[in-house]
Amino acid sequence: MSDKKVRVGIIGVGNCASALVQGVEYYRNASDNDFVPGLMHVNLGGYRIPDIEFSAAIDIDKEKVGKDLSEAIWSGQNNTIRFCPDVPYKNVPVVRGMTHDGLGKYLSQVIEKAPGQTADIVNILKDTSTDVVVNYLPVGSETATK
Repeated sequence: MSDKKVRVGIIGVGNCASALVQGVEYYRNASDNDFVPGLMHVNLGGYRIPDIEFSAAIDIDKEKVGKDLSEAIWSGQNNTIRFCPDVPYKNVPVVRGMTHDGLGKYLSQVIEKAPGQTADIVNILKDTSTDVVVNYLPVGSETATK
């Protein structure tokens, strides 16, 4: 077993992020032989689900920025089924990201961008010792992804 955590940053706290955060919590105590939808192996090279630790969260939605990740996954236009009723406080504030082409024609009609300047994303990822960044930006967000 690994003593090290895998620190994960999320860019785009939408429905996919909600499912990931809920899934990590819901399946936290899965044994190596349990079936976990979406995972081929519960134990991968000694890393298990409880080794996943969220370290950073980035979004542009006024309804999400400033909230803890555990609250933001239920905010704004998110409508993922709540399969993990109690996602504990993560102490991971959602910070304001860059918009670029990440806000399409239709989404811009239903969400309001958070006020203020873009957070210093590079330094946030460094300061939080983030190991892996999961990009959940909308399809076609090429400039925002870069």
